[in-house]
Amino acid sequence: MVTKRKRTPLNLNLTPLSDALHQMHERFSCTPRITRIPVQKSYGRITAEAIISPLSVPAAHLSAMDGIAVKSRETKKATDQHPIILTDFERVNTGNIVPAGYDAVIMIEDVQEQDGGFLIRSSVHPWQHIRPVGEDIAETEMILPRLSRIRETDVGAMASYGITAVPVLDLKVALIPTGSEIIPVGSMPVPGEVIESNMHMVASLITAAGAKVTHFPVVPDDQDIIRATVERAAGNHDIVLISGGSSKGTKDYTAQIIADLGTVIVHGVAIKPAKPVIIGEVKSKPVIGMPGYPIACHTVLREIVMPLLGWYGFPVPAPEVIPVESSSVVQSSIGTDEFVLTTVGKIQDHWVAVPLSRGSGIQMSLVRANAYLKIPADQDILEIGTTTTASLTVQKSIAEQVVLITGSHDPSLDYLADLVREDGILISSSHVGSMGGLSSLKGGYCHLAPMHLLSANGEYNIPYLQKFYPEGDLILICIGERVQGIVSRDILGFDDITSHRFINRQKGSGTRMLLDHLLKTNNIAPKRVPGYDQEVTTHLGVCLAVQNGDADLGMTTYGAARAFSLPFIPVSSERYELVTTKQMFEKDARIKAIAEMIASQKYKNVLIHLGGYEIEHTGTIRKLNPKKRGRSSLNTDTSLS
Repeated sequence: MVTKRKRTPLNLNLTPLSDALHQMHERFSCTPRITRIPVQKSYGRITAEAIISPLSVPAAHLSAMDGIAVKSRETKKATDQHPIILTDFERVNTGNIVPAGYDAVIMIEDVQEQDGGFLIRSSVHPWQHIRPVGEDIAETEMILPRLSRIRETDVGAMASYGITAVPVLDLKVALIPTGSEIIPVGSMPVPGEVIESNMHMVASLITAAGAKVTHFPVVPDDQDIIRATVERAAGNHDIVLISGGSSKGTKDYTAQIIADLGTVIVHGVAIKPAKPVIIGEVKSKPVIGMPGYPIACHTVLREIVMPLLGWYGFPVPAPEVIPVESSSVVQSSIGTDEFVLTTVGKIQDHWVAVPLSRGSGIQMSLVRANAYLKIPADQDILEIGTTTTASLTVQKSIAEQVVLITGSHDPSLDYLADLVREDGILISSSHVGSMGGLSSLKGGYCHLAPMHLLSANGEYNIPYLQKFYPEGDLILICIGERVQGIVSRDILGFDDITSHRFINRQKGSGTRMLLDHLLKTNNIAPKRVPGYDQEVTTHLGVCLAVQNGDADLGMTTYGAARAFSLPFIPVSSERYELVTTKQMFEKDARIKAIAEMIASQKYKNVLIHLGGYEIEHTGTIRKLNPKKRGRSSLNTDTSLS
């Protein structure tokens, strides 16, 4: 359920999104220029006027067949029993003009030449096998209405109808990236530098909408240079978008520059992310200052810039909205509309939304998302299982291809996703640890839960499933036996865990459980491990922390350590499996297809290449009925290969 709190909203200085949009709409006329461009260059542009055909196609009555042109009235008495001979005719081929006075064509296969004429055995109706004048289009008929996006088929049709130039909407948008730490695409960043990407994202969407962009070079944090660039851009563009410099840092000059050159209409909108967005006016043109973080920038683009383009007449389709259940709790802030990127997938007959990382700088959330949720300003929490709505950013048919995999992280899942893509399966993985995956599967919020849960008796997965999933039959698909161990820069091993800085996995992860098991076996108290409470959510995160010097060692898989070329000391091997319900395995063809791919030699070759996997049991299936507590509940391994 959604909880509402009766308290004074925070951030009273922020303008509600609807008010900000209203102020923009009222202030700017949003009248685009019209320009005429060659028809062959019109693809993707938006028609500014209705396109009218200057001619008829075809321009004369044409024969649709090879045969003879005849007068239909002279064929009325022809039958199979009483054929007649026509002497008034004209030979025609396909595409020939039908001579005046003739109103039908008989195919050459249906006549016999005889006595200077043609013998026919059936009558024909007027205009048979004739393409009349204007059959395709008539002179003065409309080809395309105003505000149509020109497709490739439209380009071909207009050209064939004699159109040489097309009137289209002409809107010029200036894109100005700012920041001394920003470097252009193609450069190799050093720590502290960021490759300029926001405006490439913005340019892609605006160009797709049918407008034109001018992408300015990166402008450093110099107030005079930024001011000159904005002034020049506002002079010969219709809209100016500035990336970076919209918050209140010491080098955030955008608001002051807009105020100097024109008017700041709004500085701060009650949306999250992207609260510090600026909406201003310079030389009667809208100027928008966008935050530098990618997700915040994209939020402004979607919620403010695209509606602005729509007011200029550019088609901005509304996203399809579907009902979803949230797979996790999402906390929000009273007083702001929060937009949460999410991956949605269909499990049996209902849609599930898996909220993604909400950090404004985590660009991969934009890549992984296929929808977004909106938590209104008067709500502060979205509970797990809450039915709400999600706005799709892809076609619904594409979202229906998504298989949600939630649980323990392993790099091999990325390769699995790559392999099954050719079968029309889109795997979306969320890394919440083995116990988190088990909880998600139990709640009906994922298709497959990867896990490697070590019990006290040394057995993997089965004891936990029997304890925490006491209802329904389960299917376990084995990825392989993974080698776990200690990764470091200085060839450290498990014995060094109490004397060096450690980076841990999150609670509930199989790796964390394995570590705790090893600590207990070796009589090592967790408090003796420096960094025991420092957590990351993936094996790659462990390796990154070690590589960057944030930790001296951590526990991870051999494959992850190898990917970073870091020393690795093996500690143990574990059974890594994907768990699903028997019902989904039997009724969802995608789950079986994934299981078949895992059992294939193609996937086994991937594991061999990655290293650190024993593949003897890769692809084998274990069937479990948790209601039966003994070993008898577990069927013998079977393989799909």
